[in-house]
Amino acid sequence: GTSRQIPQTIIIGVRKGGTRALLEMLDIHPNIVVAATEVHFFDWDENYVKGIDWYRNLMPFSYGNQITIEKTPGYFTSPQAPERIHDMNSSIKLLLILRDPTERVISDYTQVYYNRVESHKPVQLFEDIVIKNGALNTKYKAIQRSLYDVHMEKWLKHFSLDQIHIVDGNTLIKDPLPELQKVERFLNLPSRIMSSNFYFNQTKGFYCIRSDGRERCLHESKGRPHPLVNNTVLEQLHSYFKEHNAKFYKMVNHSFDWH
Repeated sequence: GTSRQIPQTIIIGVRKGGTRALLEMLDIHPNIVVAATEVHFFDWDENYVKGIDWYRNLMPFSYGNQITIEKTPGYFTSPQAPERIHDMNSSIKLLLILRDPTERVISDYTQVYYNRVESHKPVQLFEDIVIKNGALNTKYKAIQRSLYDVHMEKWLKHFSLDQIHIVDGNTLIKDPLPELQKVERFLNLPSRIMSSNFYFNQTKGFYCIRSDGRERCLHESKGRPHPLVNNTVLEQLHSYFKEHNAKFYKMVNHSFDWH
């Protein structure tokens, strides 16, 4: 009695915002099934041309009462993804998980840094990438990805605000349950995720998952220590994002505890 369904909900981003944690925590819910990998259907042209049946075949099998969710953090910043997703299903529900934009930039850098170290490629200090000729390097991709207002504007051209639920990534890490209960309500699902589904792992410094008699933590690549960043550089980043954050808060009728 199962079949592969096109997702009724997509986690559209943001990269280094906590998308993997959100997906794995939602997977606890009996009415949710999740795609195992990031599909990159709507943001990569070489996948999009393969068509909707190719996309569906990458989804897990589900029962009629289950919601299929996929997550690809690249969707949020993709110029094509909003229109393409709308063309597939104009009434779809979207999940967007965000965190403090400065923290997200540092996390973005950290991931690339470790990937380069593991591949024996040369690495640069954070400050040397973020500052060019004494000024903030606003062309740095990680900074561009943190301009939430710029990206959100594209999504709101195709979807109404009540179709996009914003998850606070900073809160999800510190206290997962309230954020997940909001998602359950947004998806019109019965409340099934409980506090007993989480336990704090002192070694890792974040919450891990307990479900179906098993305990699991996020991959070791998650929660890596960030580099210590020069205070002057931090202030420059905070100052640059301030106006963008204010615009974003106005756009979504909600403010966050960001610098």
